[in-house]
Amino acid sequence: MRQQLIVAIGSILLLLVLFFFGRTKPYPKEAAPAAAVDTAFSVLGFDNILAQAKQNLTPAQQSKLNTLENSISRGDLKTQKIQVYSELAAFWKDSAKIREPWLYYNGEKAKLENSEKNLNFAGQSYLEELKTVSDPSLKSWMANQAQLIFDQVLVINPANDSAKIGWGSTFIFGASGSVSPMEGIMKIREVAQRDSTNMYAQFMLGYGGMMTGQFDKAAERLKKVVAHQPENQEAVFLLAEAYERMGDKKNAIEWYKVGKKGVTNPELIKAIDDKIKTLQ
Repeated sequence: MRQQLIVAIGSILLLLVLFFFGRTKPYPKEAAPAAAVDTAFSVLGFDNILAQAKQNLTPAQQSKLNTLENSISRGDLKTQKIQVYSELAAFWKDSAKIREPWLYYNGEKAKLENSEKNLNFAGQSYLEELKTVSDPSLKSWMANQAQLIFDQVLVINPANDSAKIGWGSTFIFGASGSVSPMEGIMKIREVAQRDSTNMYAQFMLGYGGMMTGQFDKAAERLKKVVAHQPENQEAVFLLAEAYERMGDKKNAIEWYKVGKKGVTNPELIKAIDDKIKTLQ
């Protein structure tokens, strides 16, 4: 049921997320990426992810990657590893344009640096990418990786609210930590109750409500977000989706129209128009 809900709420939202956060380079049909292959990670680990990603590389890219990977064996110095991981992250992000290995190496670099700022960025990057992932195994792997990173942030600074929200959010995306998913949600609620102006906490509680089918509670949280952040397109479309799922077509149409005002992409505009027509 939970997986069906995730798929159901993805129609307009997924198109929106891909428009704002998605990949900039399509993958070859003959070598689809990890996130596009439902069975690619039945036995999951980074080796599987890396092997799948390498299938998309040109010979020149493969040669450069081999050089970078072999340079790791030159020594065990922390500073050297940080440099190599940085170069590997840049390669996957800028040259290969494949997100999963970039996320991994960016996270490993941040772990070695032990910088609160860099770790939090790495963890949040996983969460943003998770919004575009449909494969359950890959989603779980990424959520677990993010959780480990946020764990390290909270060791450095237990008062980091962004990391607390991020840590709790990993359960929304399928992390399998040693605590219950509800404890993860409670971590986000803790921040929201103490600071009602923290829109990141409100948004993730709304997102979590959508994932669990609590559409009325999701709408309540998301209304707070759009009231404070009217430019937050993701929250606007989630709110429209929440009303649609509750059967409130009037409010759903209203918020789809609000969201449409901030959109310039013709494909997305057409999708929104089609959605509104089905609700009228």
